Amino acid sequence: MKPELSYTIWFTQRTGSTLLCKAIESTGIAGVPREWFNCPPDLLSTFKRSDHAELQEYLYKLGTTPNGVFAINHSFYEPHFTQLTETLQNFPACKPNETKRTAIWEQVFPNHRHIFMTRRNKVRLAVSWWRAIQSAEWHISSGESRKEIDLADKYSFDAINHLYNECSMREAGIQEFFAEGNITPLNIFYEDFIQNYEGTVRTILDTLELDSKSVTITPPALTQLADDISEEWAQRFREERQKDWPNRGW
Repeated sequence: MKPELSYTIWFTQRTGSTLLCKAIESTGIAGVPREWFNCPPDLLSTFKRSDHAELQEYLYKLGTTPNGVFAINHSFYEPHFTQLTETLQNFPACKPNETKRTAIWEQVFPNHRHIFMTRRNKVRLAVSWWRAIQSAEWHISSGESRKEIDLADKYSFDAINHLYNECSMREAGIQEFFAEGNITPLNIFYEDFIQNYEGTVRTILDTLELDSKSVTITPPALTQLADDISEEWAQRFREERQKDWPNRGW
């Protein structure tokens, strides 16, 4: 069944989107915002469906709550997004010969809203991303014990600098997508979210015109991973990144 309302949370790595999505999903009224497309763009094979009509219905079923709200949590990168868009063009909900990316997205996912999840401090984002790659700790459930991992010699200026640049380029790609469709998203900042967890979730529900007052927001499902190593790497990177700069930003 076609959803009555849909939305996408657009994000780059280490912006708190998984924590946000778990909180939203727990309300039971705002879809199931997961990374449904964090997989090879050949969705027919990935989801083992026989044709695009069946695939469309299957995706609607996966991401929709009983009140008809469908949700996606999606990270933009190429060539994956172009390949994904080409797949969505074949969905029955998409008009024949439609080529505009935003139109394709919003025809397949009707009555669509957009949320942009970002992090102001891109240095700390890149450090968190590199730390997760090195430790293989992407998320830790609340109450779960952390592993003892020696990261003492895992700092890499080149790697963090690459991720610093990559997150900026990914966000630029998302912004170009928004510009193409004259889209003004709801902006959610990681730094604000972790200080006002429940209020952020209720703001999103209000934006979606859902009942934010009567639902219960579950406590955070994940533990913050930043630690002394994260802080050491952030401070080291900012010094090295601005070495010999006459005018420093931080």
